[in-house]
Formats: sequence, structure tokens, C-alpha cells
Amino acid sequence: MTSKQRVVVIGGGLAGLRLAARLTGGAAVTVLGEEQHVPYNRVLLAEVLAGRYAPEVAALPAAGPELRRGVRAVRVDRADRTVHCDDGAALGYDTLVLATGSNPVLPPLRGLFEPEGRELPDGVHAFRTMDDCLALSAAVRPGVRAVVIGGGLLGVSAARALAARGAQVVLAQQAARLMERQLDAGASALLHAHLTALGVEIHTECRVRGLTTAPTAAARGTQGHRRVTGAELADGYRLDADIVVLACGVRPRTGLAQAAGLEVRKGIVVDDRLRTSDPRIHAIGDCAEHAGQVYGLAGPALEQADVLAGVLTGTEASYAGTRALTRLTLTTAGAGGPFDLACFGETTPRPGDDVVRFADATRRTYRTVVVRDDRLVGGVLLGELSTVGAVARTWEGEEAPLDLFHLLTDDGGH
Repeated sequence: MTSKQRVVVIGGGLAGLRLAARLTGGAAVTVLGEEQHVPYNRVLLAEVLAGRYAPEVAALPAAGPELRRGVRAVRVDRADRTVHCDDGAALGYDTLVLATGSNPVLPPLRGLFEPEGRELPDGVHAFRTMDDCLALSAAVRPGVRAVVIGGGLLGVSAARALAARGAQVVLAQQAARLMERQLDAGASALLHAHLTALGVEIHTECRVRGLTTAPTAAARGTQGHRRVTGAELADGYRLDADIVVLACGVRPRTGLAQAAGLEVRKGIVVDDRLRTSDPRIHAIGDCAEHAGQVYGLAGPALEQADVLAGVLTGTEASYAGTRALTRLTLTTAGAGGPFDLACFGETTPRPGDDVVRFADATRRTYRTVVVRDDRLVGGVLLGELSTVGAVARTWEGEEAPLDLFHLLTDDGGH
């Protein structure tokens, strides 16, 4: 790759900026960032909402390549190798990288949108961007009634952050337990107890079917804004709400790729060199689908960016998938100190698997691992996580743990 080669990266998040930084000095790189904000680490948004970090703490290091903020790519012309932007600019490329991320899933709730409208009622927030975070921060105050819809990683993060700000939080989870995709029943029960201790009211096996709204003061007598007043459950029960947070998952942003005629399934399909069906166009991060999997996590996005940097600079780099470890820190004042969570691999055992579990109610720790054919294939660590490094290394190394008791005790990582 030479300095004359033009690389255009669509997306100014973690993946796009990581790639751009790796290519600095080797090509003419332009990054298109749709948001007006200085690029930030989305992983830290819950800490910003909780008031633990100021927004500027989440800022990513300044990228060396040209970064155009507040610019949205609207069309890719593959024949002319040109990206057309909403500000009228047309950028030619030799290599195009789609790092378009994902959008929040907006559930089909009655009352969410007016007929023919796409504007959320006042008080209803997704929780995906810095703008979402700042809008929520401005709305929350001690005693405000907040309903969080969704009990996955995002919903749990939002609920504990709002509780830390003094809100009266109700979390509605359709599944039988919190974070059911990552946690086994024991770990989920401990997480449930921790959030309850923070004042979060939790309803599992609970489906929200609609929102109730009322005209805002300025809109009475006109067709103007609505404000949310509550959430209606499938059993007819109504939860009063001043704020509703939609934490129902995310969906890869693939519209630009689809319109350009690239192969798209769940995400934008890429091969081991992170190439799309057009060899001049690559995709990384939340929008990319590799070997049938869309990760939607920071770790795989960064790994993909590093691999693609190698591919574009002429090394023999290839991507074989990421063994992702999900980690969440639930540190809230007055809740008994840190309460960390880490999960990795296959946490649900198959018939014939061995399961090793240690639980210490006094120290609020819970550790369980799944062993298959003398290999550590997954596990959940909850509470104090001094051993997470040692467990992760054993899992990533695909070697049989010599002493599981030692590995899972507090001294295992030292």
C-alpha cells in the first residue's frame, strides 16, 4: 500500500478509527463519521450515564487520518469507485471499508410511533449513541420513574446507571432471567439480587405490549409532540413512567451495502480477509458477518480492524473469528463494592460435559466453567474477578486446565 492509494472508511467508531490509526503513513485515509461528536468509546456510555465519567473521558484518541465528522455516506457507486455523501461530496476510493456499526432494535410497541410517523415520544430513548446518553442524562433526576425494556447486557447497564442517578427503575425482561444468552441460572440469580439491592424492580417473563402517551403542554390542541406516561404489559398491568429506555438489542447497519448490491445476510458477509462480495470493499465491526456470526462486541471489532490493517499493508493476515469474552463492571456506591461479571464461550453444557462450580455467598462470588473432552469451552465468573485472566488464557489456549480448583480460586490469576 502506497501513500497514493485512497482508503475511505465509512464509520468513525472503534473499528473504523482503529483501522485508520493502523494505516497512518501508508495510504491516504479518509474516515467518514456520521455523528457530530468527537469519536468516543461506546463501551463507556453506561459509565457516563451513571455520572461516573464525564463525556470527554469516553473520547477516543485523535486519529491521524482525515476525519470528517457529521458526514453521512448515502450511496456507494461500485462502478466508479465513489462514495457519495449527504453534504454533496463525492470521494473516490481504491479500497472502501464499511464500519457502519449497528442500530438499536425498536420493538413493535403500540403507541411507539404515530401513524405514518417515525418520531419517538418525548421521554422514550434508545441507548446506543452519545446523543442518546446525553438526552437520558438530561432527563434523569432523583425520583424520576424509569422503565427499561430489555434485560440483556445493554438493559442491565442502563438500569444500574439510572439507579445510580437516583431514578426509580423498573426493568422488564421478556425472558425467564437476566442476560439469558450469557449467564446460567445461578449467575443470573446473583445479578438479579445485586440489581434489586440497588433499588431496581425486576420483572422477568414480562412482555411490554405498548406505551401510553399524552400530548405535551405545548402540543395540546394541536398535532404536536407526545410524552410517554407509562408502559402497558401483556397481562394488562400498567407501569407509570417518565422515561422509557429501549434496550432490545441491536441490528447491523447494512442498508448502504445492500443498496450497493453486496451480499448481506444478518450482516455484510465477509471472508477470512474481511472482503465483501466486492474484493475492493471490506467490512469490519458490528456490521460484518464472518462465518455466519455477527459479534456486536468491541473486542472482535478491534481484532478485525487489526487483521484488515495487515491485509491492506500486504501481510499474510487472515481472520479466523474471535473468542470473545464479555465483561461488565457493576460498581455502584452503597452496593457493597465492585460486582464484576465476565462470561466467555459456551456457558450452557451439553450432555456429557463436566461442570465445575464454586460459589461463595459471603464474598459474593460465583464461578462456573464447562469442560468438554478435557478442554475448557466456556464459563461465567461473577463477583470479584482476580482469576479472570488465568481462566481466559486457559480457554484461549485450548489446553486442559491442570488444576481447576486452583484456577477458580482467588489466587488463580497470581
